[in-house]
Parts: sequence; C-alpha cells; structure tokens
Amino acid sequence: MSPQQFAGHSPQQLASFRQARLSRDPRFDGTFFVAVTTTGIFCRPVCPARLPAEHNVLYYAHALQAMAAGFRPCLRCRPDSAPQSSAWQGIDTTIKRAQQLLSRLPAQNVGQIATRLGISSRYLHQLTTRHLGLTPKQIQIYQQLLFAKQLLQQSALTVTEVALACGFQSSRRLQIAMQKHWGLTPRNLRRTTSVSTDTPVTHLFLACRTPYNWAQVQEFLAVHALPLVEQVSANSYQLVFNWDQHAGRLKATYNASKNGFDVELELADIRCIQPVMQNLARVLDVNADPQLIKTALLNAGIASGQLVEGLRLPGTWSYFEAGCRAVLGQQISVKAATNYANQLVAKAGQKNQFGWVFPGPEAVANMPLTALRLPASRQTTLHTLACAFVQHQEPPGRDQLLALKGIGPGPAIIWKYAGLPTVIFIWIMIWW
Repeated sequence: MSPQQFAGHSPQQLASFRQARLSRDPRFDGTFFVAVTTTGIFCRPVCPARLPAEHNVLYYAHALQAMAAGFRPCLRCRPDSAPQSSAWQGIDTTIKRAQQLLSRLPAQNVGQIATRLGISSRYLHQLTTRHLGLTPKQIQIYQQLLFAKQLLQQSALTVTEVALACGFQSSRRLQIAMQKHWGLTPRNLRRTTSVSTDTPVTHLFLACRTPYNWAQVQEFLAVHALPLVEQVSANSYQLVFNWDQHAGRLKATYNASKNGFDVELELADIRCIQPVMQNLARVLDVNADPQLIKTALLNAGIASGQLVEGLRLPGTWSYFEAGCRAVLGQQISVKAATNYANQLVAKAGQKNQFGWVFPGPEAVANMPLTALRLPASRQTTLHTLACAFVQHQEPPGRDQLLALKGIGPGPAIIWKYAGLPTVIFIWIMIWW
C-alpha cells in the first residue's frame, strides 16, 4: 500500500473502510475515496455504480491524492461534491493552515502563502510532500480542477466563466489542464447540462456530513437572524453580503433527500464563488464529524438516550460580525443582543445592489459612540474592536484581541474557526 494511503491506520481501521464501501454507508462520505485500478477512476464510498472487486481497489484519504496517483474523478458520484474530508485532522496545525490557504481561489503565490505561515517556501514544500504526498502547486491545480468540474456539472456558467471562477486565465488553459490530468474536456463533463446566460443566478449543491440536524440549525439561525440582511424560513437560509468588496446574495435550501443544500448564488464577481461556498459551509457547519461529536458528548457524561443525532454549531458570516455580537451580547438575553445587532445594522450598515449588509470594521469605527443605547464601556469596547480590525490586514488573533482594553479571558461567546477537527471555543468577556 502506498504511503499516501491512510498512513498510520491499522488493519482494523482499513477493514472498516472496506465495510463502509461495500455497504455504501453515508456516514463515511467524505472521509475517504475509493480508486479502481481497472478503470482509472476514483469515487466516493457512496457511489451507486457496481462495486469493484476488493483486489482492484485502493483507498485514499484525499481526493487530491487519488488525482496525484493518476486517477480521474467519477462522473457519476462526483467526488468534487463530497463533504469536506476530515481524514487529516490529527496532523500539525501548520499543515491544516497550509491546506486551507493552498485551496483558496483565486490561488495565491506559494511564496506568499509560506510567508503567511511564517515558514520558507522550501519547508512548505517539504511539509506538504511528507504529510500529503503532494507539492503545494499540485494541491492548487487539483483544487482548481475539482471546483471547475463542480461548476461545469452543477451550474449554467459558460466554460469561460468557469475558467475565470477557478483561477484559470482562459477557457483554453482550463481545457489543457483537464486534458493533461484527466484526459477529458469541459465539453465531456457538460454533456447533459444546458448552458444559459439569461440568469445571473448560479446554482450549486453543498453536501453535508450525515446525519445533519437541520431543525436544530434552522432554529438557531432563526433566533439570531438580523432581518435587514438575512431571512430564515422553514427550509432555507438567505443572506446579503459583501465579499472582498464585491456584492453577493445567497439562498441555501435544505434538501434532505440529497443530504445537503441547494444553493442559489448571485455575485458581482464570479471569482468569489469558491470562497463564498467555503464560508457558507462553515456557517452551516456541514463538515463537522457527527461521530466525533457523539463520542465527545458521551465522554462528557451525556446519556446515550439523551443524545440528539446530527447536532451542529452554526457560525456567523464573518469574524468581525462574531466579535460585534460578542460585545453587544454581554450579560443580556439572546433576544436583546440580537436587537442591538439589528440596531447596529440600521445605524452603520450599508446597501449593495442586493440589499442591506452587515457593517464592516470601517463603518463601525466611524460610527458615533452614542449611536447605540449601550453602556459607555461597551460602546468604547465596540469601537476599540472595530479599530483593531481596521488596523490589521488579517483578522486579529486571540492574543491581539485579549490585548485590547475591555476584552479579557472569561465565558461569553463561542467563536468558530474553520479547518479544525471540531469547534474551538474562544472565550471573551467584557470587563466593566
């Protein structure tokens, strides 16, 4: 077995993956991929195609690793649409962060990513090669190709628009890359998809790790919703936002039969599609590991009969919005905190072509301290927080936040961070 394939897993664990493949267990969707040596294709473990013989099967922890080994994605089960894999959650934090940065679109220069990680380009290459069996460049190109495949098969974007959205400078470059790595062309992938440029709406599908408790997520979102910028119905979530100064609107409708969300996107810049979808996945917490959550709750002393299947922890759209809600929600009810957040949108929020959006750091920093009827100390803390976000190119970290006057370590808010095994709790308390 190749060192790329589930390094460190015991024979018993590999046996469980074989059993999951044979039973097409949806709980394992996204945790591993199945490559078939006789066809040169790799699939999700839930693929409805006829099961290959075990001696013709190889198991990979990542879709990118299967691609690096020369396999192309299945056109039937679409591995590009699988829930985000959690197979590498136990590796070093630098590797996780590197994967996140290398997977983002538009793709950044590898040297710049290494600088952001605080390491050299050479060391970044060594890390990804040793732990993932892929070079940084391979990770980037494979992510671009998988996302291009998803757009070609799910959306009505033209091939040129798909190429631009995935970071290729032209449709010709996308075609060359697909032909090189898969022996396919964009036309081959779009044989059954009609293309129309009459509508600005892009339709995509966001898969969930199952089981997924939409009723619990929907209730949380509804209670915390800000009516000016978001709406929550019995089966959908809508939001107006800005992404890198580009206007956007989305609607995610839960589809229980497909274990995911049918997403409608309207974006002023189609290059924002991939990061917006990643952020939506974080907000809806679709990639959390249900088995990990179940084990943690049982270990915490919750009786098995009291467990609720598919629990999730929804997030806020932006790190800054989470910070504002933390400050506004100190020592008051959820309803009162949401009312203050609504007032903040009304006082400092801005409109784009789709409607109202949550205010950015600059707008809150320039807002008069007396705009909201808050205690003076809380108003000052909100202003200090906004100024900190304005001054930093990236969102300030925990240590930087704790250095701000009015913010200290204490129980107040759950702050989610994408890309970790589960949620990380950063506790923030306002000192009065």
